[in-house]
Amino acid sequence: MLLERIVGRRLIFVGGKGGVGKTSVSAALAHARAQQGARVLLVSTDPAHNLGHLWGCTLGDEPVRLLDAGRGLVDGVEVDPERTVERHLAAVHDLMMEMLPERLHAPARRHLELARTSPGSHESAVLERVAETAALGRDDYDLVIYDTAPTGHTLRLLALPEQLTGWAESLLRNRDRSERFSAAMSSLVTGREVAAGDRDARLRRTLIRRRERFATLRDQIADPTSSAFVLVTIAEPMPVAESLALAGELERLGIDLAALVVNRRSPADAGQWLADKRRLEDEQLAALHRAVPEAAVEQLPLLAGSVMGAAGVARLAELL
Repeated sequence: MLLERIVGRRLIFVGGKGGVGKTSVSAALAHARAQQGARVLLVSTDPAHNLGHLWGCTLGDEPVRLLDAGRGLVDGVEVDPERTVERHLAAVHDLMMEMLPERLHAPARRHLELARTSPGSHESAVLERVAETAALGRDDYDLVIYDTAPTGHTLRLLALPEQLTGWAESLLRNRDRSERFSAAMSSLVTGREVAAGDRDARLRRTLIRRRERFATLRDQIADPTSSAFVLVTIAEPMPVAESLALAGELERLGIDLAALVVNRRSPADAGQWLADKRRLEDEQLAALHRAVPEAAVEQLPLLAGSVMGAAGVARLAELL
């Protein structure tokens, strides 16, 4: 059972091709774990947020209660990258204005404006919120489930903690060299020692916090006892091909694949057309088993009507 495979994990990433039901599966997992007594934070990182629409409520960048199940609960968040970028740039602006001479304030502001729309700013902002919600999960929740963007966005997001940890470490090394050089020059000019690290201590603390945040997230994602990925697909050629490519990338990144969920399986006893479709799906399911024989493959049926609101989510959760 899928639920058995995620019990004990603290971070679950649910992903796959667009339109295969990632949000519904994420919500159903959260609902089912809450019914088991877990405190769950459900986070959408997809720019085309569907989480609030699915639950029939308005979500934003701060947790909103979606379900109270006695001991268990589900809170929901839809990550707002623009808000995160604005908050981050405001903090950087204040720091730069404090550290730089006034003649450099105008160029610094122009640089920050360019950074606002630079490539990668959206992914970096989303990762900031992923790291923050993961930390929130460690303190206030038993489980954080991420309803992720379609495949390409998700892979970039999962690779970023490693890249940004190295980037922050590189900045710190360069900062160390710069401070030692400045201290040596000051000693030569003034005749007194200036301890490395005394200058720009606030910048150093900021860099260290950023490095530690990304390093903690990187380590947590790579730990199969703490984190896992649930890959959602439907039994059609293109989604299956994309899922197999994603499974290969997850293995390369060292991320545990908890299960492949084949969603919307056609019934075999509801008319000839659906029976024929089911046989074609069986071929794709067999291809999945051959390509990733070690992966657990779970199946969810095609449901009549829409899975909407807490009642619809509960209906799907029962199938898990």
